[in-house]
Amino acid sequence: MSFEEQMLQALQSFIAEARELLGTMEQGLLQLEAGADEEELHALFRAAHTIKGSAGLFGLDTVVRFTHHLETLLDRMRDGSVQPASDVISVLLDARDHLAQLVELAARGETADAQVERSGEQLASRLQRAAAPGSGDALLAQAAPAVAVVAEAVEPDRVTVLPPESAQTGTWHISLRFGRDSLRNGMDPMAFIRYLRSLGDIVDLTTVSDALPALGEMDAEACYLGHEINFRSEATKQQIEDVFEFVRDDARIRILPAHSRVADYVELIHELPEDDLRLGEILVQVGTLTPHELAAALNEQQQAEAVGSREPLGEILAREDKTPEPIVRAALDKQRQVKDKRARENQMLRVAADKLDVLINLVGELVIASAGNALQAQSGAQVEAAAQVTRLVEEIRERALKLRMVEIGETFARFQRVVRDTARELGKDIALQIQGADTELDKSMVESIADPLMHLVRNAMDHGLEPAQARLAAGKPAQGTLRLSAGHDAGSIVIEVADDGGGLSRERIVAKAIERGLIDSEHAADMSDADVWQLIFEPGFSTADKITDLSGRGVGMDVVRRNIDAIRGSIDIDSKPGQGTAIRLRLPLTLAIIDGFMVESAGRTYVLPLDAVVECLQLPVEQGTRGSYINLRGEVLPLLDLRAALGGEGEPPSRRNVVVVHAAGQRAGLVVDRLLGEYQTVIKPLGALFAHLRGIGGSTILGNGLVALIIDVPALLAHFGRESEPQLAA
Repeated sequence: MSFEEQMLQALQSFIAEARELLGTMEQGLLQLEAGADEEELHALFRAAHTIKGSAGLFGLDTVVRFTHHLETLLDRMRDGSVQPASDVISVLLDARDHLAQLVELAARGETADAQVERSGEQLASRLQRAAAPGSGDALLAQAAPAVAVVAEAVEPDRVTVLPPESAQTGTWHISLRFGRDSLRNGMDPMAFIRYLRSLGDIVDLTTVSDALPALGEMDAEACYLGHEINFRSEATKQQIEDVFEFVRDDARIRILPAHSRVADYVELIHELPEDDLRLGEILVQVGTLTPHELAAALNEQQQAEAVGSREPLGEILAREDKTPEPIVRAALDKQRQVKDKRARENQMLRVAADKLDVLINLVGELVIASAGNALQAQSGAQVEAAAQVTRLVEEIRERALKLRMVEIGETFARFQRVVRDTARELGKDIALQIQGADTELDKSMVESIADPLMHLVRNAMDHGLEPAQARLAAGKPAQGTLRLSAGHDAGSIVIEVADDGGGLSRERIVAKAIERGLIDSEHAADMSDADVWQLIFEPGFSTADKITDLSGRGVGMDVVRRNIDAIRGSIDIDSKPGQGTAIRLRLPLTLAIIDGFMVESAGRTYVLPLDAVVECLQLPVEQGTRGSYINLRGEVLPLLDLRAALGGEGEPPSRRNVVVVHAAGQRAGLVVDRLLGEYQTVIKPLGALFAHLRGIGGSTILGNGLVALIIDVPALLAHFGRESEPQLAA
């Protein structure tokens, strides 16, 4: 792999990491506004600093400069100078959005245009004003000059309080010795030094090449150079140390503040691997020490060593009780936690989605081949071997599917920002509640429901939840509640978007439907509430009095239904006037492989999702099936004959069976000719030609090469439950 390819790959890794960190920052800011603890603020600072440091390595100066302003405000919040008020959080959220825009431009290999740069300058000014002391608008407008004046005013005081043994230099001294494997690990020493310039000015820099071996012994991939830097900056020591965060574990870094004791510089000389006299000359060369200061300090040090009075710094601090034991223990515990966290992060592996798709397809074909092997082995002596293969295939399938399973909490968390901003735009007070965030579903499913959820959330906030005055007049709390929840039910994932608003108006929906010719007035009176609620999913249907930026055009809910239908899902609505509305999305667990139960009806083989099957029983001979019911242990169970619903040829057998299924809160009995048992099913899409079929969720290939249709139980019950003569068009 060439160097250019390696850099491109590293840049892609940075882009992926930056996107994750930006998502974390958004959630952290929202939690901080809600009253999160100080640790959340530290996490925000670390995220911003990581983005800035990594961007510096790739020469993304626009990202570095802007993130520096964001980082400064977060640092002021960490030291308590700025409080996390709502307006400050708004500035930080806008800055986070602009930073995300810069990262996306870098991902596309583009540079910021004039409009983006102007937006960045305006946001940088807002960040500076927010970070300035004293929050008055007049003072904030002149924040930068005020800071400079204060710095000049306190400079004389800073000089007068210097201890007599301090060096006269007013700059930082940074001593760098990068690890021998720094270059192999992808770290460019000069990139860190270039990034250091964003915090101040490098007065002088000397490269130490004493560690260079002979030419014949030199390793071209090893790092042998060190650097002594005289650095002028108003930054804190922590900010300077953070520049070298990525090489801290593999480098020797010493930072001495301005006006440090001369003895500290002498101790630095003794700690470094080069010759003492050589390093002393370098300190004089870069302007850190004067020749007189160096000579006097070395002479004093030699006299101290002659009488054996020189002690390591750590022993001096321990003797003087500068580091009490509880503090030391707390620091060690913190270091251990950071080390454990890094170890866990190193165990994470990024896998491209297309590679997972290939794996899933291969596993699907393996399932089909295994089923054929098991079928052939039933008549021979290979039953045990086939059972072993089947067991292994099942395990591979489970592990492969888990690679694509992700928690829905990450998707839900994105709506915290949406709810916050939309509520402000609408002038409403809305609280978001999230339940079941740890529910897992297929990643492709998560991507498919993002847009439908966005439409449902915005619609609930705009139409469902009333303004505070209307809620108070109705005896409700002024703050409305929007709930996002997820959970498992009968082999499906149920996602619910619920609000405690005014609920749907049957009268307005019916009137609008009659006006648009969707229904007639005579038929409207016979419609159930569930049928009326489904009208809101018709294309172009809207009951809004006016069109807003959020809704009113009648396209959102239609998009919701089309997207949910495309992934074999269903939508149920439960609404009560004055109490609110709950919209439930019922989705399959995965789009790839399911456990199925095979049945036969009219000479055709069908597969039912095993999670939807409750039990099987024999149908009484005298029992009719069309539109009939049976008594199941005191419960009235409606029956649906698959032969009548899905068609087929031939006469039914004398003895038939009933498969009791449960889906979407309904229980029913499917009458079939034969029960064929459990079967691992690889779902194959039917294609656009068969998109009109109701009650069919896909197809699969059996071990004998024949095709079996997969029953979509919720859709089947919903479609045929309203018809007295169910007939599926083929």
